[in-house]
Amino acid sequence: MSRLLRGLYEWTMEKAAHKHAVWWLAFFCFIEASFFPIPPHPLLGLMCLAKPKKALWFAFVATAASVIGGLFGYAIGYFLFESVGVPLLTAIGLIDALPQAQCTFDELGVYAVIIAAATPVPFKLLTITAGFLSMDLIPFILASIAGRALIFMTVGILFQIFGRPIKALIDKYLGLLTTLFVVLVVGGILAMTLMGGDGEAADEECATAATEQVV
Repeated sequence: MSRLLRGLYEWTMEKAAHKHAVWWLAFFCFIEASFFPIPPHPLLGLMCLAKPKKALWFAFVATAASVIGGLFGYAIGYFLFESVGVPLLTAIGLIDALPQAQCTFDELGVYAVIIAAATPVPFKLLTITAGFLSMDLIPFILASIAGRALIFMTVGILFQIFGRPIKALIDKYLGLLTTLFVVLVVGGILAMTLMGGDGEAADEECATAATEQVV
């Protein structure tokens, strides 16, 4: 499985040099928000690095495409959860996280979408779950825009302002940035798993109830 994911990652990164790279970026952002396992963030970074003057445009495209893709994930959860959603989450290894995602929605509501959209927590898990739980559509869209814009537009703005020199900064502080990324991942996961209830007992009760609902 790891070899397959690595192959998908390398194939995705190759599109940064494609003459239609912006369309590939939109495509990957769309499918990542609903079912694709590879995040589009590295692709966006490479494209911004290659053409810093277009970084803001790339970031806007990534944000818009990801939000639209999130709506597709929502539709899967709302209309096709059992026939498509469950097999899909199983295939990409996220089915075990579904009960806790449901618990997190019960506790955080719209903030759960913002957390998933702005952190490395798999956005697709929350978009499908939001549809399955029939979350109000307008708050879902607004939360998706807020979270995705936060993470994508920040990259675009940084490259737009600093241009290529930011690459030297990234190279210099690569170790620190890597550490911060890991902290971000862990923080996002903790937000999903620990903020979804008041203590272990509440978490277990919620997860059990959610699992029964899925089954």
